[in-house]
Amino acid sequence: MRTLVLVRHGQSEWNLKNLFTGWRDVGLTDKGREEARAAGEKLKARGLKFDIAFTSALTRAQKTCGIILDVLGQDGLRTVRDQALNERDYGDLSGLNKDDARLKWGEEQVHVWRRSYDVPPPGGESLRDTGARVWPYYLHEMQPHLLGGKVMLVAAHGNSLRALIMALDGLSPEEVVKLELGTGVPIIYRINADSSVASKEVLEA
Repeated sequence: MRTLVLVRHGQSEWNLKNLFTGWRDVGLTDKGREEARAAGEKLKARGLKFDIAFTSALTRAQKTCGIILDVLGQDGLRTVRDQALNERDYGDLSGLNKDDARLKWGEEQVHVWRRSYDVPPPGGESLRDTGARVWPYYLHEMQPHLLGGKVMLVAAHGNSLRALIMALDGLSPEEVVKLELGTGVPIIYRINADSSVASKEVLEA
């Protein structure tokens, strides 16, 4: 059946340091690599094999994708990389420690930037802005493979995947900002012929 698997990248070096990462290109920690391997093992236990993979232009997502495919014995699989799937751009917050940002701008303001749907940080993107590039990319570049019966892996980021899940699950702006995605946790969607969701399963740690 048409199958879409979403995986947020494993823990990154800046996740560990509590820094805003956004489009900054940082690697995975040892824990992040282990989370990616564990995701691959869970998918392998389900007997999943992919026809195509999509990932972002950022190393942490690409490495996660590569580790998963290696576990599945599919390291040569066609993998499409595109910045449309990048994490949301945190603008002036990028590279800052989250606690330092709260001291500079105030806890309430930083919370609004992090958790609102349509208020971007200075020089950056809101979740709605992120969706504005993710949704067309999904419709035009990814969904045709699914509707053709393919099994697809998407290894990306917390906010780009939240935007995609918002569309798939029909979430409101209020609901999507409360959505939390664990690092390295696969989410398996089965898709109907009319592109609607037949089922969803989260393979928790």
